Amino acid sequence: MVRAINILIAFSALLAIYSEYSGYRMLYLFLKPLTTILVISILFFASKTAKPKFKNTVFIALIFCLLGDVFLLFEGYFVFGLGSFLMAHLLFAMAFIRLEGFYFNYISLFAFLAIGLILFLWLKPDLGSFLIPVGLYIAVILFMAWQGTGLFLKKKRHAYALIALVVVLFMFSDSMIAVNKFKSPFTLAGPIILSTYWLSVALISNATYKISTQEN
Repeated sequence: MVRAINILIAFSALLAIYSEYSGYRMLYLFLKPLTTILVISILFFASKTAKPKFKNTVFIALIFCLLGDVFLLFEGYFVFGLGSFLMAHLLFAMAFIRLEGFYFNYISLFAFLAIGLILFLWLKPDLGSFLIPVGLYIAVILFMAWQGTGLFLKKKRHAYALIALVVVLFMFSDSMIAVNKFKSPFTLAGPIILSTYWLSVALISNATYKISTQEN
């Protein structure tokens, strides 16, 4: 059943990306939240879970992702979308810590700090009133990415490799949002952002299913 849902996710995501790029606004308004709802539905098939706190935390994080999706459909609600995804990333980080404990590695920490600082300094002249919210958001997603990659660095498991890929995709997708909104809007922003975002949430949902059902 999970495989069938993944096929539906791929179909819905591709159709949503096409509708956004082609200007079919009403279809996009329907398909964007639907795709994320399909992603969330995977977790319902992990009812007999070995990691209930982890699964439930990821579930709540994905609900915040869904809220963020809806808010970002409307230009005037960008801050609410930003806040929703900030909460999602905090919850993802909490979920990762609940799996294997808090992970501390100087090399990965400095690498993520360097990436975040370079991105922030590059965006800074164009952020205006978004300076503090974007700075806070970058800090949170870097913390989430640090803990997410830490799982794989700590234990080389397939599900943890998926999570490591997830956090990289999240960082890339959110960076493209920032570039498109604050620096230089580009034609393929929508397809690139949406494809990497839905791939990341689909992967974390599948990884959570694997971990929760002890299939990893």
